[in-house]
Amino acid sequence: MILEVALLDVRQGMEQDFERAFAEASPLIAATAGYMSHELQRCVETPHRYLLLVRWQTLEAHTLGFRRSPAYQDWKRLLHHFYDPFPTVEHFETVLEYE
Repeated sequence: MILEVALLDVRQGMEQDFERAFAEASPLIAATAGYMSHELQRCVETPHRYLLLVRWQTLEAHTLGFRRSPAYQDWKRLLHHFYDPFPTVEHFETVLEYE
């Protein structure tokens, strides 16, 4: 499993619009082959900052499958204008899991 992590700074005052657009965009990513789940968290201390976590079966499911799909163009149209600055996206794999 690959965990995609993106720290999203949304233009201040646009948080509610972003959250509505994100809810609309969510089915686009969820329909991608290799997608497992995703969640959006809002920062308590910095309310215009969000953390996006997406679980993929493989790195390629995200980088090739989603990002090269027509659905990604719709995702960009719905969400990318909210970001300032544009987010950095990184991918992680589990080293240790403890419960």
